[in-house]
Amino acid sequence: MILFVSCELCSLHREKLDFFCLEDKQPVCLVCRDSQEHINHTFRPIGEAVSSYKEELITALKPLRQKLKCCEYIQGTCVHTVKHIKVRKQNQESFEKLHQFLRDEEEATITALREEEEQKKQMIEKLNRDISALSHSIKYMEEMMKASDVCFLKEFPDSMERVQISSQPDPQTLIDVPRYLGNLPFRVWKKMQDIVQNTPVILDPNTAHPDLVLSDDLTSVEYRIHCGGFNSGTHCWDVKVKGCLWWSVGVTTASNQRKGRDFFNADVWSVQCRLPEKSMNEFPVEQCLDRVRVYLDYDRGTVSFSDPVTNTHLHTFTTTFTDTVLPFFHSRYPLRILPLNS
Repeated sequence: MILFVSCELCSLHREKLDFFCLEDKQPVCLVCRDSQEHINHTFRPIGEAVSSYKEELITALKPLRQKLKCCEYIQGTCVHTVKHIKVRKQNQESFEKLHQFLRDEEEATITALREEEEQKKQMIEKLNRDISALSHSIKYMEEMMKASDVCFLKEFPDSMERVQISSQPDPQTLIDVPRYLGNLPFRVWKKMQDIVQNTPVILDPNTAHPDLVLSDDLTSVEYRIHCGGFNSGTHCWDVKVKGCLWWSVGVTTASNQRKGRDFFNADVWSVQCRLPEKSMNEFPVEQCLDRVRVYLDYDRGTVSFSDPVTNTHLHTFTTTFTDTVLPFFHSRYPLRILPLNS
């Protein structure tokens, strides 16, 4: 609380401040009012001026209070987002996984090169021995060529055998450079695809109901959520529903009001299992499924559902889309959006 010191007396004349000067915007006493300093000024009684200025201040406070509410709402949203999605931690963990993969690939390549280097060193030692033996054989042959005809003929069979033994093909001495350096970035990228999965639908934590729990990679959800929308083309994604006692999966429009049961009354096209209430555009599925495939053709206005495990068609809705279409999920059990190669 702000405390104001009582200052109802004029600091110059020690008289009571009974008037308000409209020109100077200051309270004045009777002496000040009649002084030369305030000649030709307009005055109002203190009570009248207070009433007028309080109304003005109240009017000025309205937009400030609205701005305060807006700031408090944004603050709450930011705190909620930071608390639940942990973006920085998720990014660090994702990049660390990729960094570790690259470090492992680098270490594997360096290890292979070291092994080949060791093999080449052993080969060099053997070649040194071979060179020494060959040099000795050649020197022996040259000496024999200088010997007498009889001695040459006596030693000829043994000499020919030594020549043939020494004429074995040379081993491969060059490093297989293409094996280690050829298309290295491309080969590493291809291997990286084994650890990186492209999920066709990414969930949006900013539109999540407070009861929702999203996975760190934003590909699984408990309860209901939607992601970025589609305005054209064909789109397909699989949803893992195994173990869920009840669920609903499909699409809705961006303009659909996501509050209460009214959400299902219009602009929802889905298949559902064991939901207590059913709407016109919810097709019931009786059999237990492992996953559901959703195939959206925006331009043709169709949404098809199938069982990708058995390749069985479940249902197709036909309509005309004029609004942005969003993937839709509804369950109190964990649902997971799967890469199409799963």
